Amino acid sequence: MAIILYLQYLMQQNGDPEGNVNTPMPMGLHPVVEEKTNQLIQQASEKGISMVITDDFRSAEDQDKLYEKGRSTEGTIVTYARGGESYHNFGLAVDFAIKVPSGDVIWDMTYDGNGNKVADWTEIVSLSKDLGFEWGGDWVRFKDYPHLQMDFGLSIAALQRGERPEETDS
Repeated sequence: MAIILYLQYLMQQNGDPEGNVNTPMPMGLHPVVEEKTNQLIQQASEKGISMVITDDFRSAEDQDKLYEKGRSTEGTIVTYARGGESYHNFGLAVDFAIKVPSGDVIWDMTYDGNGNKVADWTEIVSLSKDLGFEWGGDWVRFKDYPHLQMDFGLSIAALQRGERPEETDS
């Protein structure tokens, strides 16, 4: 009887006996990530770099479609994360590129549009790290060079269980 009562307690507190919390999925970027992204764009602009965010919050459904690229649909594999397995799905990640004077958007990591002999990409990554972002180019297994994220110390498993960063975490 005590086990049944404990399981009922867990279900009321956490959503189910395995500890999954019935926390709604985010519907957009986390406010801190959005603020820091805007700061990054401004700081890059002050250095003469026009950066653009090419992707930010992504629904689990959109993530699944992206996952299928290079698998069941045409294209190159661009992610190993299915829906609910990406920090994008929790509003904690953005992807970026550089906009050149012609208006084209490029992912050239050697481009030096501001002419200071340092690649604009390198400058953006440095600025992003100063703002608290983790860069996907530092990852060991799968390098994701346009990817920036703030995980607030939470793993994907923790986010899937319903844990969320505070709205004011920094």
